[in-house]
Amino acid sequence: MIARKKIRAGILGSGYAAKFHFEALKKVTCVELEVAGAYSPTREKLEAFAAQRNIRAYDSPAELIRDVDVVHVCTPPATHEPLTVEILKEGRHAIVEKPLTGYFGDGSESFNGDDFDRRDGLAKTVSSLKRMLDAEKSSTGRIMYAENWVYAPAIQKEREIIEKSGAQVLRMLGEESHSGSHSPFYGIWKFSGGGSLIGKGCHPLAGAVYLKNAEGRTRSGKPIRPATVSARVHTVTRMPGFTNKGYIRTGYRDIEDYGIMHIVFEDGTFADIIASELVLGGVVNRLEVFADNHRTLCNMTPNNAMQTFTPDEKYFKDVYIVEKTETKQGWSWVSPDESWFNGYQHEMEVFYRTAAYGEPLQSDSTLAADVISTIYSAYVSAEERGREVEVTLL
Repeated sequence: MIARKKIRAGILGSGYAAKFHFEALKKVTCVELEVAGAYSPTREKLEAFAAQRNIRAYDSPAELIRDVDVVHVCTPPATHEPLTVEILKEGRHAIVEKPLTGYFGDGSESFNGDDFDRRDGLAKTVSSLKRMLDAEKSSTGRIMYAENWVYAPAIQKEREIIEKSGAQVLRMLGEESHSGSHSPFYGIWKFSGGGSLIGKGCHPLAGAVYLKNAEGRTRSGKPIRPATVSARVHTVTRMPGFTNKGYIRTGYRDIEDYGIMHIVFEDGTFADIIASELVLGGVVNRLEVFADNHRTLCNMTPNNAMQTFTPDEKYFKDVYIVEKTETKQGWSWVSPDESWFNGYQHEMEVFYRTAAYGEPLQSDSTLAADVISTIYSAYVSAEERGREVEVTLL
């Protein structure tokens, strides 16, 4: 039996993403994995996070990066570029949470996401992407884009169907929606880089782009990439006539809470992507594929793997049902293993196979760059009331 390679990992961050990354790492089997520790600028939160997991609380990002082989970037999106570049300069692998990067304002206290020039935001985003990709080219490390949708079992099975059946994907319909983000900083453009399009639309968009890439490689040896995008966005919870009944999160300062993108690929086929903060009853995670020889619904959440009923939610007080549900009373769509359906443990297994053994990476920097560039091109389109905008490809 061949001994598994030993890999040391570190986590930058101590919030929601850092927690589910740590849980997913427990299920990695391909290497002998040690989570060395974590770093976060909020010392109190960091020490609590580290103590609960019996790992070291580092004093700086540089100290952690030098001490490990793989670094998980689970920090606010505005910090992703500088941290990733620093990781790559040290020859380490960077597992970067979504969004890979973006536009986070001009640095001023008065910056407002409602009134900046979207074309300027796109140009600065593309520059950020280029710096990150250039840093990767000069490094022995890789950017591993933590897009769990790519590794969700349903998406992977659909990729297999496309490849083995020789299908042409004609159109796709994808959505991620729920009643509002976990993060207290979500809703402020200079921290989040946008609203629903970047915060939620990035997931189904990545799934759609990934499947068209796979189709292209099978049919012609070359990925089929996004060509143009049209989009509209809305700020429903900030409208004067919106009635707040307390179920949907409000309080967004300068971001959209609904967006829709129409992406046309290089071969003329297309995808429609919906993202919003306006949906009750838990998270909607789905991608429907309409091909010339089949039709598939990838339904990550909610799905009918398990359903349960209780006349009073007090009985389920200590039972986790599914993310973002407002009530446990009545019938519930239970996710018996949410991380499995959403691809979290699968992506980590692949990332560590890449880090340890050089195996192929599916959610890489090129996919991430295509997704981010498409979304910020969509913001330009939305500013211009849905005009078709060419996607800048790196």
